[in-house]
Amino acid sequence: MRALLVTHGTRGDVQPLLALAVGLRTAGHEAVLAAPESFAAVAAERAVPFAPLDEGPNRLLDDPLLKDAVEGGYRGVRGKITAMKTVRLIKPLMADVLHDAGKIAREVRPDVVVHTPSVPAHHAAEMLGVPAVLATLQPGWVPTSLFPCPMVPLPKLPRFLNRATYLIVSATLRAYSGIVNSWRTNDLGLPRGRGPAPALVLQAFSGRITPVDPAWPDTVRTTGFWYLPRSDSWSPDLALEEFIENGPTPIYVGFGSMAGRDAQRAGEIVAQAVRAAGVRAVVATGWGGLATRTSDELLVVEQVPHDWLFSRVAAVVHHGGGGTTAAALTAGTPQVVCPFVADQPHWAKRMQTIGVAPDPLPHRGLSTEGLAAAITQAIELRGRAREVGAEIRTEDGVRAAVSALEALERARSRR
Repeated sequence: MRALLVTHGTRGDVQPLLALAVGLRTAGHEAVLAAPESFAAVAAERAVPFAPLDEGPNRLLDDPLLKDAVEGGYRGVRGKITAMKTVRLIKPLMADVLHDAGKIAREVRPDVVVHTPSVPAHHAAEMLGVPAVLATLQPGWVPTSLFPCPMVPLPKLPRFLNRATYLIVSATLRAYSGIVNSWRTNDLGLPRGRGPAPALVLQAFSGRITPVDPAWPDTVRTTGFWYLPRSDSWSPDLALEEFIENGPTPIYVGFGSMAGRDAQRAGEIVAQAVRAAGVRAVVATGWGGLATRTSDELLVVEQVPHDWLFSRVAAVVHHGGGGTTAAALTAGTPQVVCPFVADQPHWAKRMQTIGVAPDPLPHRGLSTEGLAAAITQAIELRGRAREVGAEIRTEDGVRAAVSALEALERARSRR
């Protein structure tokens, strides 16, 4: 089986698909990863064939409008106006991504196209006459009446309205219908339309952590998180090793690709909270969401592999991205979640519900006192975090996904 895996965004969007590519290749299949060009080196480290997509909307990560959107979480009237402005900026950039995706699909000629919602590559699968598989990294893409759509900020609603909330995501995606239809007609040689429904939906998260609907059809599989095997090529530098070993166990603080409006203020709050809580911390600046300096109680780094670090810290303070949440869960380390936008409030609430984190601390209201108190509370949850970690480590989400794709290919070959 030859699979084309298509995704776009930041590391949290790309790494799970890279993990799937590694799993497919381990099982004896061919896999090509199509992702932003900046991830070519990451794929090369794993010997995964890579097809570069235009950087597209990633070029906006430092744009003031996008930072304002992330900081505000698209809430209120101002948030909705910002969302519309953001869509207008993204549209022309996505056109270049789609053009590359169609070209790559023709070159690879896969047996199956697996894609995240960020790139509607099911249209390229339709062009080739092969099945498309939707890979979702968070709940919110398959409607259910059990819970409202976690991808959008909503007030508490009566349960009978839960399913209707998923229409908001559909409406957002329809905002891109113009460039998608242009791509279909001009690049792919297809008539205008929405394209086929996915042959399979692979939900790359754990049903132990977030609810799944037993009424979902067999074509919706909740596999468990997709973890990338630890790389043997990475090793910590001396400063990091010494900081971890020479003193009380530190915590970790990092907000990934979430760059708010004032990285300096966020960094000051973190430094003061760490001091007030009486702990030490490894602080990851990531994509610029935190700005602070190394001191006796802080070691500032750009980034460190989560699978190496999280089992060596006393708590993980993060933004609530699905990948970071999963890494902290499997490490058995308690969390403090400071959500910004999209699915992050969902993961924050789920961590609190299962007992591995205190109440969520939305980033927009972050304070020294609140963060210091949450760090102290989180460290006290280490016993429960270890229990959950042991449960999560029994799952093999990548293997389950590979098995589902193999079954799909067998069914297709029998026709």
